[in-house]
Amino acid sequence: MTLLKSSRDAFLTVASLVFLAAYALPILVVDLAPGFRVLCDATMIVTWVAFALDYGDRLVRAREKWAFVRANLFELVALLLPLLRPLRLVVVLAALSRSMAGSFRGRVGAYVVGGTGLLVFCAALAVLDAERANPDANITGFGDALWWGMTTVTTVGYGDRYPTTAEGRLIAFGLMLGGVALLGVVTASLASWFVERVAAAQEDGAKHATDEIHRLTAEVADLNRRLAEQTGAASAQKDAPAESAGASLVTSDVRSG
Repeated sequence: MTLLKSSRDAFLTVASLVFLAAYALPILVVDLAPGFRVLCDATMIVTWVAFALDYGDRLVRAREKWAFVRANLFELVALLLPLLRPLRLVVVLAALSRSMAGSFRGRVGAYVVGGTGLLVFCAALAVLDAERANPDANITGFGDALWWGMTTVTTVGYGDRYPTTAEGRLIAFGLMLGGVALLGVVTASLASWFVERVAAAQEDGAKHATDEIHRLTAEVADLNRRLAEQTGAASAQKDAPAESAGASLVTSDVRSG
């Protein structure tokens, strides 16, 4: 079962990266040949089917169906509305985050850097795709889109680049939420790490104190045993002369009689 899950996670990770490459290539290369555009579209469709099958399989296996749907609502919306191209990247982020979740606690730094970079990259692609055709747009290149993504995800909002279309603003709203969520996840993870460290230190201290108490108890018991032995030996030595004197007195009385 574990091997099957690992194989599925590896497959979904590769499929996510392939989907991301097929999505990004037509956006980054404006004069891409029509044949390559068709190939990219076919690749996205195939990987999209894989994502849909994975979601359906997880839904069937889930014990609480509605709880699973509520927990993966954005992924479901992205699957059901394929015409909303930016939402497709939600599935990519979800698939990659599931593969990273197992080592999240021990690799907070790598998770933050990788997750933030992937989120900014996907948002930059999506906003460039949405804004490029608008004559009033000021995000017309991938460099501008990346700069806008970095200032938005950090909630700085520099203001020199901003979306002008409704689709672009929707992407910006999602990126803002993603930035706040990432900050919250990092804060919670660090707080959890500190709590675990303090609890571990307290547990080690309690264990050391318990071991020390047991050692002292054993020493006291050993001292009591030795003291009892010495007291018994002293009493025996004290009683021995008295018994000898009593025996001599009895002998003398017998001889006198």
